[in-house]
Amino acid sequence: MRLGLFAGFGIGAGVAVQGRINGALGARLEDGIAAATISFGVGLVVLGVAFAVSGRLRDGGRRVRLALAEGGLRPWQLLGGLCGAFFVACQGLTVAAIGVTAFTVATVAGQLLSSLAVDRLGLGPSGRTPVTVVRLVGAALGVAAVLVAGFGHHRATGGLSVPDALRGTPTVLLIALPALAGIGLAWQQAVNGKVGAVGGAMSAAMVNFCVGLAGLLVIEAVVIATSGGPAAFPTEPWLYTGGFIGVAFIALAAMAVRWIGVLLLGLTSVAGQLLASVVLDVLTPTSAGLSATAIVGCVLTLVAVAIATRSQS
Repeated sequence: MRLGLFAGFGIGAGVAVQGRINGALGARLEDGIAAATISFGVGLVVLGVAFAVSGRLRDGGRRVRLALAEGGLRPWQLLGGLCGAFFVACQGLTVAAIGVTAFTVATVAGQLLSSLAVDRLGLGPSGRTPVTVVRLVGAALGVAAVLVAGFGHHRATGGLSVPDALRGTPTVLLIALPALAGIGLAWQQAVNGKVGAVGGAMSAAMVNFCVGLAGLLVIEAVVIATSGGPAAFPTEPWLYTGGFIGVAFIALAAMAVRWIGVLLLGLTSVAGQLLASVVLDVLTPTSAGLSATAIVGCVLTLVAVAIATRSQS
């Protein structure tokens, strides 16, 4: 379990860093969907190279296809990438407007609550996990922690990276988007874990990126047809590294969810996101700065993880 907990922290830190990168790219392009499409495209290229040079990875892909043909995997279990695409799109669309902390608050609130349902229904590879009082307390404390961390950052700042026709969206709706994405993340982690149990973590990541990129290309085609594409692309290489980070944390999540379940993975990744946000605010401060409530939220989340861990022992 300890390895799973460390993996969860690493995933959360990766999500925070990816959110900062994709949010900046979306703001520069003035198109959050384009930023998400680029992120997924880069990730798919990385995975394509890895599969081309590794016979072991190709064997994993064949096992997934065989399981799908024989009924061991259902087609709907391959659609986790759509939730991942929506999450990355929300990064590009809203982070520049509401900030990393508010984005994390909304995402985590949705993720923690839906994790309880996903574990209870047994959608993940670890099967059904009972919703005990301890687990409920841990999830509730986790939600309270992110609300505390986001207190004082409720006002939208920056620009919204959406087409002109969608500008002027109320702030409450901007926060609702990542909340919906967080609900989808728990389901994505569960079904990716199912795929990973059959073909390995990298196969789960490959399926995730293929499906997600297909969905994003359709949406971006509509955006380009109605509002036009980005006028120019930034030249800074770091703005295009979100896909690399996405490959790493999706593959890691497909393994970790088998070890610690969806709820505990959600809690540990929350702690990783909040702690990484503090580090990012110290090393690369934004206009919002580092608030005392964010630090309190981190501490509360660590307590929530400790409580949830007791229910797994």
